[in-house]
Amino acid sequence: MLLLCLGLGLWCAVHLTPAAAPDVRMRLIGNLGEITYKLLFSILLILSIVLMVDGWRSIQPGLVVAPPAVARPVAMVVVLIAVILLFAPYVQTNIKRVLRHPQLTGVVLWSIAHLFANGEVRSIILFGVLGLWAIGEMILINRREGVWTKPNPVPVAKDIQTAVAGTAAYSILLFAHPYLSGVALISAP
Repeated sequence: MLLLCLGLGLWCAVHLTPAAAPDVRMRLIGNLGEITYKLLFSILLILSIVLMVDGWRSIQPGLVVAPPAVARPVAMVVVLIAVILLFAPYVQTNIKRVLRHPQLTGVVLWSIAHLFANGEVRSIILFGVLGLWAIGEMILINRREGVWTKPNPVPVAKDIQTAVAGTAAYSILLFAHPYLSGVALISAP
């Protein structure tokens, strides 16, 4: 449990500092340089992910609530949408005309899907905290940046490309899931 909590705490601290205290971020960049700051930021995020994955896997699943029978297929569809949203900020899409924070919205959907499909303590902690972090991050960014100006429309082909890239990444994640979490989502023939 300690590793999971350390990973979640590190993830939240590293991400929330730039949003909640941009002056701290600017001081760090001033003292370290931008490249060193980004490298340190990346290393800390990778460490937080390793701690979360190792921590989650080390905890025996203690069931709090049994998920409904439809939970897994519904969660798989919602996670597909979430993964597509994770790609949306990196290209011009019409998704960004509907959602101010497509990537963070994707994290919220991902966490809700996992909470729906998993009823054990370790999942409630991991996915609950990450979902709350994403919501808090959106609130802080909105407060910092003010009124949202929607981008101009782009050709639908951009949305299709994003959906294809997200679906490809989702397919890879389906096969990698047992290695990350120890839980197979697709069964071998």
